Amino acid sequence: MSDKRLQRPVRVLDSLPMLIVCIAVVSVLYAVCLLRIASNNAMRYMIQIFLYITMGQMWNLLSGFAGMTSLGQQLYIGLAGYSVAIATAKLHLTLGVGLVMSVAVSVVVALVLSLLLFRMEGMYFSIATWVVAEAFEKLFLSWKYVEQGSGLTIRVVPYPKIEEICAVSLTVCVMSIAVVYLLLRTRTGLGLTAMRDNLTAASAVGVNVFNHKLLVYVIAAAFTAVSAGIFFVNKGIVYPESGFGISWTVSMIFIVTIGGSGTVSGPITGAVIYVFLQELLAHYPGWSNIILGAITILVIFFLPKGIMGTLQEKLRFEIFSAKRFSFAKHK
Repeated sequence: MSDKRLQRPVRVLDSLPMLIVCIAVVSVLYAVCLLRIASNNAMRYMIQIFLYITMGQMWNLLSGFAGMTSLGQQLYIGLAGYSVAIATAKLHLTLGVGLVMSVAVSVVVALVLSLLLFRMEGMYFSIATWVVAEAFEKLFLSWKYVEQGSGLTIRVVPYPKIEEICAVSLTVCVMSIAVVYLLLRTRTGLGLTAMRDNLTAASAVGVNVFNHKLLVYVIAAAFTAVSAGIFFVNKGIVYPESGFGISWTVSMIFIVTIGGSGTVSGPITGAVIYVFLQELLAHYPGWSNIILGAITILVIFFLPKGIMGTLQEKLRFEIFSAKRFSFAKHK
C-alpha cells in the first residue's frame, strides 16, 4: 500500500508526560515562594521572571501568532500601575479591587481603541499603538490628580509580603501560558495563524478578522495590565515615565525574539535570559541597551527562529505544541 499522510486529532495522553512535568515544576515554584525557601533577593528575580513571561506571552500572542505587531503595550502597563495607585492611595480601596480595576480600565480602553487601531495594518498599526501610548504618557504628566510627574505611591495596609507577591505573580504567569496554549489549539488559533500568514486569504476563507483581532488584543491588554499592576505593587510607586515608557515594549520584543517568536516556550526562555542579563548589565547603564541590541542582532542572524524555535526545529519536538492535529505515516 502506498504511503499516505493521515490526519488525526491530538490525544490528551500525547501531552500527559509534559503535563506532569509542568505540574511538578509549578508546585516546586509555589513551594519556593510560599515557604520562603529562597532569599528575598532570589524571589525578587523570580517575580520579575514570572511577570516578564506573562508580558512576553501576550506580545507573542499579538505579534508572533496573530501578526499584530504592537509598539504600544506600555499603554496598558501605565494604565494598570496608575489604576492600582489611584484605587489604593486616592480611593482607599483594597489591593484586590485595585488589580481588578487595572484590568477593567485596560479592557475598556482596548475596546475603544480597537475601533480606531483595527482600521490600520502592518507598520501603520504599529506606529499608531506607539503614538497612543505616548499621548497617554503626556496626559498623565500633566494630570494634577495623579501628582503629574511626581509619581503616585501605592498605599496598602498591611502591605503584601514578598512571598505573597511571588505566588500571585506565578499564578498569573501560569494562567497566561495556559490561556495562550489552549487558545492556539482551537479553531480560533488556526484563524490567528492564518491572519498572520496572509490576512486577505484568511478573510477569504471565512475568518472573522475583526473578531479575532479584538479577542487577542483584549486578552493581551488584560494580562499585561494585571502583571503590570503586580509589578508596581512590588515596586511601590509609579511614574509616567516608568509606566508608559517605550522600554517596556522593547523588553517584550527582546524576550520574544531571543526565545522564539511564534512558540509558547519562547517567551519563557527569553524572560529568564532577559532578567539575568538586565541584572548583569545594571552596572553598565550606558552600554546595557547597546549590548542587548547586539545580542538581538546576533540571534536574528544566526538563530532567526530564536533559541526555542531553533531547538524545536532541530529536535523535531515542541515543548508546548500548539498544533491541533498531528501527522503520521501509515503503510
